[in-house]
Amino acid sequence: MHMPRTVALAGATGLVGREILRGLVADPGVSAIHVLARRAVAGGDAKVTVHIVDFAALPALPRIDEVYLALGTTIKVAGSQAAFRAVDFDANLAVARAALAAGAKRAGLVSAMGASARSGIFYNRTKGELEDALRALPFEGLVIARPSFLAGNREALGQPVRRGEGIAIAASRILGPLFPNYRSVPAAAVARALLTRVPAAAGSEIVLSGAMHSG
Repeated sequence: MHMPRTVALAGATGLVGREILRGLVADPGVSAIHVLARRAVAGGDAKVTVHIVDFAALPALPRIDEVYLALGTTIKVAGSQAAFRAVDFDANLAVARAALAAGAKRAGLVSAMGASARSGIFYNRTKGELEDALRALPFEGLVIARPSFLAGNREALGQPVRRGEGIAIAASRILGPLFPNYRSVPAAAVARALLTRVPAAAGSEIVLSGAMHSG
């Protein structure tokens, strides 16, 4: 019989983060969920505890078994490359380190297609540098999801609709059968890919969009 798991989640208000939260709430093997957020989040379940935190000065976390990192923004929303990096790199890494200190053995990250520390594109380079930083930490298991363009209702979350994302999703419907890793992927499928792999993860694994469509 598996022991009930206690998990932490950062980024619960995003497209993928809210689906991860939904999946964790529905998982009978999860006994407690600690949501880390900069502002109030609707927990909606007795096993969810919301912690309002400053990601630049995180407090010690309660004991946890695994952590899900889904913090993310855009340079346009953040206002500058430095502000973007503070969220996508610094905050996610800070949560990972705090999770390790709280006993976490496994982690799941929402990254992005094209992530590479050697990329000439700032966005992809930042994502790749975060992946490398997480791989250098002593997690027993790390699952990195690299979705292509996310399909989901940003307006319902009060998030700005990303024009380029909409164009890419439309194009991917045509090109998707030829290039499965470039098909737009539902946020729920990204969440499911992490939720099914992280609890038993050993070593480091990268999951591309093509594999997310099949769960």
